[in-house]
Amino acid sequence: MTTENLSGKALLVLPRLRVQNANAISSPLTWGFPAMTAFTGLMTALERRLKAEAGIGFYGVGVICHGFEPQVTRGGYTRSFQLTRNPVQQDGSTAAIVEEGRVHLDITLVFDVELASSLLGETERAQLAASISELVAGMRIAGGSVMPPLPDALRRPPRPQLVLMPDDVEERAKQFHRLSRRWLPGFALVLRDDLLQGRLLELQASAPQASLLDAWLDLARLNHRAVRQQTPGAGPGQAADDSGETIEWVADARAGWTVPIPVGFAPLSALHAPGAVAGARDPGVPFCFVESVYSIGQWISPHRLSDIDQLMWRPFHDPDSGLYRCVNAFRPSTFPVSHTD
Repeated sequence: MTTENLSGKALLVLPRLRVQNANAISSPLTWGFPAMTAFTGLMTALERRLKAEAGIGFYGVGVICHGFEPQVTRGGYTRSFQLTRNPVQQDGSTAAIVEEGRVHLDITLVFDVELASSLLGETERAQLAASISELVAGMRIAGGSVMPPLPDALRRPPRPQLVLMPDDVEERAKQFHRLSRRWLPGFALVLRDDLLQGRLLELQASAPQASLLDAWLDLARLNHRAVRQQTPGAGPGQAADDSGETIEWVADARAGWTVPIPVGFAPLSALHAPGAVAGARDPGVPFCFVESVYSIGQWISPHRLSDIDQLMWRPFHDPDSGLYRCVNAFRPSTFPVSHTD
């Protein structure tokens, strides 16, 4: 969207959206919370529906999760998705079951937007926020349906807001500080590329042939290691050898609540002309075969973020390499990470 007629930085807050049956299989290697590309896609679809006449431009999206309910069977360490059987075929035979992972979400969406000068008034902003909320209610979020709030779930359901952001840095930080308290309890997803690079250096110190994939897999799991302890006797769950040493299994420390996440797509082929590939979703646009790009994310409380840029995810595209990925400006130096946080 052109920005020549936009003059006011603002945040569009859509609080406590209840999404049913969102896609829980975010990539070929991960499952759980939907990929951030689903929310940047929602941002693009929303801007296209509003069109330029609406006087609002979208530049980034942040997500705060308040509730996560995966539709899986529970029991022991193994979980399976609860699948639905399709209707029988015309000849009466049983149709195949397609593996689909679903999850119910309770989320708050925060969009980094810019408004036209005619929308800077409080009344105009309230009307636009309400109309956008109604529009989103009829759209899909990560493949899931937006449901109305449950009866008596909240005594006073929060309303959508278009909040102007001050130009002064200190005032903007205070504004974000007040807003972030309204999003509690909840957790925001931020990007931790630095953890992936740091773990790669640690692995290469003992195994020079280690790759980024090894570092990503190492961060994606719980690692238990056997540690020798110089103790006189063995305690519960420990085994003592003849030398008096005991072997204790300990878990590696984790830098907060980290998770493996897909962050975009990398091309596997050249860009094909529109309609050249059979079965493409939209035959009117160019087509390219891609694979997922992965990194590490972290769930943290939104009140621990110092400014709005640390919450926002923005789409990035490199025309030369064809890489499309979502980037986030979070920096770990903003607060000390510990397991008690």
